[in-house]
Amino acid sequence: MLSTPVAALGLSAPMRAAAPKMNLGNIDFDSKPWGADSDISDKAGMEALAVKLNPTIGFWDPLGIVDGASPETIGWFRHAEIKHGRVAMAAFVGFCVQANGIHFPWNLQGPISIFPGNANTAAISFADISAAGGPCDQWDALPTPAKIQILGAIAFLEMWSENPANLAESGTVHYVRGGKPGVFPTFKNNPHPVPLELWDPFGFTSKMTPERKEKALLAEINNGRLAMLGIFGMISASKGLIVPGLDGLGLPQYSGEIMAPFSSTNADLAFVPDMLKVVGTLGY
Repeated sequence: MLSTPVAALGLSAPMRAAAPKMNLGNIDFDSKPWGADSDISDKAGMEALAVKLNPTIGFWDPLGIVDGASPETIGWFRHAEIKHGRVAMAAFVGFCVQANGIHFPWNLQGPISIFPGNANTAAISFADISAAGGPCDQWDALPTPAKIQILGAIAFLEMWSENPANLAESGTVHYVRGGKPGVFPTFKNNPHPVPLELWDPFGFTSKMTPERKEKALLAEINNGRLAMLGIFGMISASKGLIVPGLDGLGLPQYSGEIMAPFSSTNADLAFVPDMLKVVGTLGY
């Protein structure tokens, strides 16, 4: 398989440039320059990784995107693939669960009085959302506050994971500075107490040997690649496209716009009504 992330091909990787000397408090951005002890930083390293991941196929880079790529760019590719693979694995499992009508037994939103004396809004249960249809229809049916909370949580996790101080607390530096790709930093710097870490909340990996951890990471990358193909395959099959192995599963069909993050349910948000006017007019 391609040893650089499929998901990253549509994004703009950082270009090679002289890294400026920057400091944030006592955090030195260049405290760990690229060197022999850094993560994979060149094409030779990517080729060796590809053989470990799939000895049969080995290194396959038909577009030559790692030819002459800087260590910073390769670090960015590596981190993007691991992160997107983890998201895809969670999405694949979630899609399977939701497509089978499995949901939480309680309310998503209870009766709420917006203003004193006004009638309460109707309660919305997870069963109501599940009844909307397949996973994509269920996303469209989510009330605006629920979507805002989900997107806000994602934004927070993104900002937290990129913070040099948080990475330093976890014993590493940024992945474009020679740090280990895929590390999600600890929440120890969070002023609000967090009982569990996002990554390995129960400490299972802390008992692994370095060799076992390396093997597990290789398996995670392979599983993530398969999950990225799987989740996009199921979304495509839900739109009526021919996807061998998936289009015959009887997945709930979706008539909405996959790329629209908001639906008519969220028309109370600014700009959403204007966005909805172009849905279905883009030629695909």
